[in-house]
Amino acid sequence: MSETMELRAKRGLAFYARIYRKVLAQDLKSKMSYRADFIISTFGMIMTNAVGFISFYILFQNFPSINGWNYYEMLFFYGFSLIALTPLQCLFDNNWSLRYAVESGDFIKYCFRPINVFFYFISEVFDVKGLGQLAFGIMVLVYAWIHLAIPVTVITMVQLVLLLITASLFMIAIMNFAAATCFWIQRSGYVMVLMFRFKDYAKYPASIFDGLFKIIFTFVIPIAFIAYYPALVILRPDEIPLLSYLSPALGMLFFYLSYKFWMLGARKYNGTGS
Repeated sequence: MSETMELRAKRGLAFYARIYRKVLAQDLKSKMSYRADFIISTFGMIMTNAVGFISFYILFQNFPSINGWNYYEMLFFYGFSLIALTPLQCLFDNNWSLRYAVESGDFIKYCFRPINVFFYFISEVFDVKGLGQLAFGIMVLVYAWIHLAIPVTVITMVQLVLLLITASLFMIAIMNFAAATCFWIQRSGYVMVLMFRFKDYAKYPASIFDGLFKIIFTFVIPIAFIAYYPALVILRPDEIPLLSYLSPALGMLFFYLSYKFWMLGARKYNGTGS
């Protein structure tokens, strides 16, 4: 076992990038052999997200703004959150299967290969229907961006990419924490479902919630960082709070902590069983 751990430690980023390209190519070939399933699932994802777009439209037919936020600003948050959630949907979807692997004992196979256990498990699945969510999110964001007349500059584009990555790290971390509870809790699926449902609140600005919920959504279950705080940098550059500036560092820290928690559970399983 110590030899396996040594080999894992020696693997660099380039090694894992090569491995992931090969795994991804095989997974996509497998999925594309069922094109009807790909088309239907992608269409379903787009329609699901379109419901949110329609909901905003209906809501703003009756209210010109919500707590100072107009229709296009709300759409900006919505499109931003959809794009930010895409890496979770596409790259980390296998977290949903973790509890089944642990409960059945199949997870043990990931513990005896000379590669990182987290990478090995997560890389097995690429959820292509998340690409439909990405496409719809981009359309919504561009639509809102144009109507808000936000300048398109090199700086804003760099900021947008960095902030979207930052936002993604928060949701990925939340689901890493939720998935890893299966190493300690039986029937932990409800934890995953509960945490995943919180993403629906990410499309709303945190300022519309009262004090208690704002604190919870910022410091306990940080969904406010999936759209609200990062998007403010572009949406309202004259009103950027400190948490918006700190969000990249906090995102990396939160993701790192979730990874360590996930790996702690994997080592527990490896050492004592489950």
